[in-house]
Amino acid sequence: MSTENLPQSPEQPPRKPRVAVVFGGRSSEHGISVVTAGAVLRAIDRTKYDVLPIGITQDGRWALTADEPDRMAIVDRQQPSVDRLAESTEGGVILSVDPANREVVYSEPGSVPKALGDVDVVFPVLHGPYGEDGTLQGLLELSGVPYVGAGVLASAVGQDKEYMKRVFTSFGLPVGPYLVIRPREWTRDEQGARERIAGFAGEHGWPLFIKPARAGSSIGITKVDSFEGLDEAIAEAQRHDPKIIVEALLRGREIECGVLEFEDGPRASVPAEIPPVQAHAYYDFEAKYIDSTPGLVPAPLTPEQTAEVQRLAVEAFEAASCEGLVRADFFLTEDGEFVINEINTMPGFTPISMYPKMWEASGVSYPELVDRLVQAALSRSTGLR
Repeated sequence: MSTENLPQSPEQPPRKPRVAVVFGGRSSEHGISVVTAGAVLRAIDRTKYDVLPIGITQDGRWALTADEPDRMAIVDRQQPSVDRLAESTEGGVILSVDPANREVVYSEPGSVPKALGDVDVVFPVLHGPYGEDGTLQGLLELSGVPYVGAGVLASAVGQDKEYMKRVFTSFGLPVGPYLVIRPREWTRDEQGARERIAGFAGEHGWPLFIKPARAGSSIGITKVDSFEGLDEAIAEAQRHDPKIIVEALLRGREIECGVLEFEDGPRASVPAEIPPVQAHAYYDFEAKYIDSTPGLVPAPLTPEQTAEVQRLAVEAFEAASCEGLVRADFFLTEDGEFVINEINTMPGFTPISMYPKMWEASGVSYPELVDRLVQAALSRSTGLR
């Protein structure tokens, strides 16, 4: 029987890839993550992707949130939060850990769970512990859901300043002097830990920087000029992380460089310079996000210096087994040498963040940058690779 005269059912248009933008989280960088998410949500191409915003509250609840980037900004020096964006104070989003099922479910007490559809890729814009440190990446690996950015190992290495520096040193990358005080050492022998810091200061001089070992966004950092402020600085760092890192002052210019993974491998952006911010002794949280002055893009470097910092940035990306993107932060010391301070495996995408600015100056617009990261994640499998 011929079917050519039978009515044909119209072809269904192909489903757009669904991107879950996950943000917020339990770390001290919760608010900055929300700001970053707002910028990503504003930039992502809605004609190309379906977007599902999922916020994680500071107590760890996964919440369905409003898709309203304008509400995800710092206003009157106040940071936004997932709690203020969540559509419910009790409902929770559940991501299946069955690799054969990528469906996201929304559940509220006393109600029938509601299926929100499959997720094809996650864009995790969390900063700090419980998100940028490999924990969320491990969950997504178990779930079989592709995601933007570094994998479990690289995320963990990029979050822990101690092991980041150990990895860089093993690959021959230049790092500055540092000392680590672990929580058990501080608990068992505070005086001995202080004596180690005193010895470090005797060798490298004051001031010292006391930092949480596994935090970012310049949160919890104190510049200490003598023993007088040491205990207060340690207490401030330990509010964010029981493990602290002590770093010597490196005199020089602060230079940043972005790395982005292309089809033929990672490439470095033009570098940027972070100028000193008036009224701030160093580039702390307030200087970075509240009172920030524009960075210099591109950085005023010689062609040889630019090539060198770009080479080191790509080498740091490779040394830590990164994927997708990295922002590498350096000091250009007074003797003309670059020293790597740290990498960020999920750098800020806020309107004032240097990573997108460096790539824009390199010919990659913000929307193109977001699209390239999503496409790279969609082309990668989860699991061992």
